[in-house]
Amino acid sequence: MKNLSYARRTTNESLCLELIMNNQNLSRADLSNLTGLTKATISVIVKKLIEDHLVLETGIGSSGNAGGRKPIILKYNGKAGLSISIDVGYNYINALLSYLDGEEIRIIQKKPIMLDEKEVKAYCSEIFASFEENLPKTSYGVIGVVVAVHGPVYNGELIFTPHLNLEHIAFREIIEEISDYPVYLENEANLSALGEYTFTSNSSSLISVNMHSGIGAGIVINGELQVGSHGFAGEIGHQIIVIDGEKCPCGNHGCLEMYAANKVCFEKFSKIKSMDYVNAVILREYYQNNDLDAQQIIQENVHYLSVGINNLIAHYDPEVIVLNSSLYREIPEMIHHLKQYLSNRFSDKIIVRNTVLNEKATLLGGLVLNLQHFLNINQLKLPH
Repeated sequence: MKNLSYARRTTNESLCLELIMNNQNLSRADLSNLTGLTKATISVIVKKLIEDHLVLETGIGSSGNAGGRKPIILKYNGKAGLSISIDVGYNYINALLSYLDGEEIRIIQKKPIMLDEKEVKAYCSEIFASFEENLPKTSYGVIGVVVAVHGPVYNGELIFTPHLNLEHIAFREIIEEISDYPVYLENEANLSALGEYTFTSNSSSLISVNMHSGIGAGIVINGELQVGSHGFAGEIGHQIIVIDGEKCPCGNHGCLEMYAANKVCFEKFSKIKSMDYVNAVILREYYQNNDLDAQQIIQENVHYLSVGINNLIAHYDPEVIVLNSSLYREIPEMIHHLKQYLSNRFSDKIIVRNTVLNEKATLLGGLVLNLQHFLNINQLKLPH
């Protein structure tokens, strides 16, 4: 079958498809009412979307009070193609092969690992070989590959990675060498925000705060991802919270992520306890056993992070703030303690919660970015 995936859709086609994707149980008459387009125009558009395998006729709806013919219900065909997302962290690589509705086909997680250019290429080759063995037959095949990186990205290019020293790695070229799919680079916190916004939230404004080796925030306001003039929007880990504090790789002193990033907590605890390796599960066990060192580290983390969250609220006034951190997932009472520091008039109506997508938030955000390019649609709401 000829690949139709990159044929640019008209504005009206994209609008109708967006409405079908974001709303359940729409008919042709509903589309006409919502768009203001004539029924004849809607019929032509829907016919093309069905021929393109992007929309299905799924059943018969109810007729109105006046009776008459019952409408045919239209549904987005999330099985029309496939998406690949890869998240490259400071000591892990996660990858997801999914259908276009987010249904997981295969997920691969490799951690803890050390990363350099040679190993990134080897792991990616292994991931693609595994995925190729599991590719279902679909109308469009793989529509794209999104690589999530832990640093600011602008115009699809990685600017720098403060704690990873990975900016010299040619991620796009590596993927293009081992596949012939379109490749997109994006900041992992931005992708996490897209994933949470699309799959878990009914709100129009959402911020996802991601904590790993650093701290970043993906910001969605009125359905639009905010990246700033140079790709630095959401780099909240580089807010200065301690005057003349610790030197940060970004060049500043006293940045938030030098005090509240997950990696900082793990390294501090491993040094205190003379341990070779600490992760969120290990720290949680000590914390739940009332270890004083663990309790102090957790308390300090919450206190410092609350400063950054308060600043975010004052700047963006979102409806929802989602925390994406293995530490906060393993010790969910940290959310309760954090909220105690957010007891001001700016924050009393804002929902602060843990992610429900966990590590898949960024990967599903990669799917959303693929769909945005593939379908020429910016705002998506899909059930999960």
